[in-house]
Amino acid sequence: MQMDLTGRTALVTGGNIGIGRAVAVALAENGADVAITYMKHAGTDTVEEIEGLGRKAMALQVDVTDSGQVNRAVETVADAFGRIDILVANAGGLVGRVGLAAMTDDHWKYVLDVNLTSAMYCARAVAPRMDPAWGRIILISSLAARHGGGPGTMAYSAAKAGQLGLTRSLAKELAPGITANAVAPGLILQTPFHDTFTAPTDQQAYVNATLVKRPGLPDDVAAMVLFLASDLAGFITGEVIDVNGGAYFS
Repeated sequence: MQMDLTGRTALVTGGNIGIGRAVAVALAENGADVAITYMKHAGTDTVEEIEGLGRKAMALQVDVTDSGQVNRAVETVADAFGRIDILVANAGGLVGRVGLAAMTDDHWKYVLDVNLTSAMYCARAVAPRMDPAWGRIILISSLAARHGGGPGTMAYSAAKAGQLGLTRSLAKELAPGITANAVAPGLILQTPFHDTFTAPTDQQAYVNATLVKRPGLPDDVAAMVLFLASDLAGFITGEVIDVNGGAYFS
């Protein structure tokens, strides 16, 4: 058993920035051909980096809340690469901090669509393209799914918690050859999420609360995804792996 993904193909949603980019590059560094999707942040730089590693790469602009766009993108990737072995459903985001009193129907539905429904769309489209004897589905959830998140993250926390149930359902339905797991990161800096929504003082307070006394970085999450995507994790499915520096024990 090894981490070598030579001959494998991967699709990483939201793969041109932050955690998604680190995941896409890590998979390529370990032998996989990688397709990424993006919405606002074009994928040219990531594609060039992956191709520089000698791997095939492509980037597609996809609104992952639109099942038609997801289906067409998955078909394009499968046609280009021959199949899809690994799905990393990473696309998502907080959108905005909104508390219960200010919560609108539109905000609630959109945040769930971006984070939860999109992951189901991707899994539904990709699973038939996987070899039923070997496949990996990995959802990027959040510590917010465990403890309810910070101020104004109700919709986001609910969506990310929903991903945990989705992960376990996928694990049962797609067994025995396709595994499904989730990764729940804590504070991960060098990402648009915390650059936009978390003040520096709040970031430092979180770092102080970790046991390792440092913030997480995208490569910390990518390392766990790489493991779950490899042969080494073949006996792990339906699990949620926390990557939060010991800030919270589930």
